[in-house]
Amino acid sequence: MPELAEVEFFRRRWDPALGERIVAAEIHASARCCRGISPSALRRAAEGRRLLRSHAAAKQMAFVLEGGAWIGVHLGMTGELLCLPGDAAPGRHDHLVLRTSRGRALVFRDPRMFGRIQCWQGKGEPPWWAAIAPPILSPAFTPAALAAFLRRRARSPLKAVLLMQERFPGIGNWMADEVLWRAGLHPKAKAGRVGPRSLARLHAALREVCRDALRVIGKDWSDPPDSWLFNHRWEKGGRCPRTRGPLLRAAVGGRTTCWSPRRQVLGAERR
Repeated sequence: MPELAEVEFFRRRWDPALGERIVAAEIHASARCCRGISPSALRRAAEGRRLLRSHAAAKQMAFVLEGGAWIGVHLGMTGELLCLPGDAAPGRHDHLVLRTSRGRALVFRDPRMFGRIQCWQGKGEPPWWAAIAPPILSPAFTPAALAAFLRRRARSPLKAVLLMQERFPGIGNWMADEVLWRAGLHPKAKAGRVGPRSLARLHAALREVCRDALRVIGKDWSDPPDSWLFNHRWEKGGRCPRTRGPLLRAAVGGRTTCWSPRRQVLGAERR
């Protein structure tokens, strides 16, 4: 599932068309990812309007057109955005194509159709966009807000809590592991037992991982450096890049989780 940085990377793929007018909008209306949108509604919202700006938030992106029209994209597991020549014929898995006045085809491709396209026109932001939680890098994400959320999920393991999009928008499986590893917190530690020093480390690690992921992956899909857990968590027999000790893997909160037992000691979170 694409996470914060991957979504930012794909958002940028349509940016060359900013300022261009949509001359044709095509949708694969019977596809599961296009449920609830009729081709006529999409054409009314998009055709003849300039593409003004794009946004990424959490695991979603939005493209704003003239006249208050919005097109939302959730990539799901296999979705991606492409910018192709304007005469490109839609492929089997191309469920949305926006053709522009300067000869581009903006394509949403999703082989497994776990993603979703949304369309909205009106004043202000669409309800589905306004409902996204404040970004982790925003001033609203304070240590106090983090502490309050952990208290409400006191019995849940930290790994499961970090995947809750209502407080940690854009954090997915690998980012949650990276955050906990950098903060030195065990993924099975209970959210309600995080002490003040551990809370400060967790807050700092969340913001640091988001910044680093956007800078490295979100910019141009660069490979993370070996100093991250990311490059070692997939390896059988992988070793922690800080302690050089072995990494462990197990299901935590229903998700495959990787951690360093020498660095992330269960019980240390109470400090």
